[in-house]
Amino acid sequence: MDFTTYQSQAKTTAIYPNKGENIIYPTLGLVNEAGEVAGKVKKIIRDNNGVMSEERRQDIGKELGDVLWYLSQVSIELGIPLETIAKENLEKLASRQKRNKLQGNGDNR
Repeated sequence: MDFTTYQSQAKTTAIYPNKGENIIYPTLGLVNEAGEVAGKVKKIIRDNNGVMSEERRQDIGKELGDVLWYLSQVSIELGIPLETIAKENLEKLASRQKRNKLQGNGDNR
């Protein structure tokens, strides 16, 4: 599935206040879901000595799906398709790699 198809289908399930004019709600959802991913990884370290079970791998995958959904909604609210975000991100990283600037700080390096 490509990002355009995903966004088209995912946005049909979006129900939140002022949809289309509300970047705050999906941004908070994105951060929340990313935190859930981090929490599940933390518990693998705490409870399983860092050993990933198949069940936990699948659980994290489901949370990553929620991260993707909220990321999709944030990009819709911004009017920037995920396809564009993905393409521009790869271009930025390739430029940094070419200039030996993958490591370091700052967006404009």
